[in-house]
Amino acid sequence: MPTTTVHFDAILFDMDGTLIDSTAGVVGAWELFAQTYPGLDVHDILSSSHGVRTVDNLRKHCGIDDPEELEREAERFEQAIVTTSKEGGRQGIVLLPGARDILSELAPYSRLPNPRWTVCTSATRVYATAALGTTGVEPPETMVYAEDVAKGKPFPDPYLLGAKRVGATPENCLVVEDAPAGVRSGVAAGCKTLALVTTHSREQLEACNPDYIVPNLASVTMKADDTGVLVTITTP
Repeated sequence: MPTTTVHFDAILFDMDGTLIDSTAGVVGAWELFAQTYPGLDVHDILSSSHGVRTVDNLRKHCGIDDPEELEREAERFEQAIVTTSKEGGRQGIVLLPGARDILSELAPYSRLPNPRWTVCTSATRVYATAALGTTGVEPPETMVYAEDVAKGKPFPDPYLLGAKRVGATPENCLVVEDAPAGVRSGVAAGCKTLALVTTHSREQLEACNPDYIVPNLASVTMKADDTGVLVTITTP
């Protein structure tokens, strides 16, 4: 199988669907919210909501406009992801294939003054730290959360801020994403993009024009040092 090796100053990861699988909890949370907001089509929502901030999804699907109510309901939704993820025999929140090996390699380079990677998520700080914590991953101190930007994915703001926090130019960063909204965000920020076929079809991701596409992080290795990260991508 062909391999490509590229050096980047830093890696900017998405979280859900890229590093962790929280599908069990997301399904549980939407099923819970369907009790409060009758008429929600959970299956339809799941096909389009991934990679988008909770506040944006609730505004769109539940019709919540009041900022304070939106904030409260977003917090309730994200708490429900964690609390319902193991209900009814669900698998809980788990790391996706290849993620643990890569994060173990990058762990020594997660802190200032010379971080080589961070996470740019559409989730809030409360949920993201809890979700990563259940998998044993310590959030990098430069992490970008939903509340850190005025506009979430597919706007470029999350990845522009992520690049700034790790001290790299966007053009020298690799965005690792699973959702079309996230890939578009990375492209709009001027980063190189690696799409993972973990939550969407290859065709959906190809439509966003990522630079690379692989099944998941098991097809990728990363070696970090003080100058950046050497990324080797093996394509089917």
